[in-house]
Amino acid sequence: MQAVGIRELKNRLSEYLRLVQGGEEVLVTDRGEVVAELRQPSTSHIDAPYPGLMKLVRQGKARVGAPNLPALYPRLPALLSKGELARLIAKERADR
Repeated sequence: MQAVGIRELKNRLSEYLRLVQGGEEVLVTDRGEVVAELRQPSTSHIDAPYPGLMKLVRQGKARVGAPNLPALYPRLPALLSKGELARLIAKERADR
């Protein structure tokens, strides 16, 4: 991971974009403070809803698990027969 100032980034943008394209991450600084990150676009959908989590992942403080697969969760058997729930609700409402 490299850090580069805004002025140098502007002057050598193509070079830094080639680094990013090669998998490198570049931190953009303004007066020594990181203000942006340049990295390849993420294919993960977790970036958008959980930016704080992804920040922790990049810092090495958290890990993201594998995506959920429906095959891992077997379908549970029905507890009530078909139409039984509707009958119970109708009976409950009739008592009011």
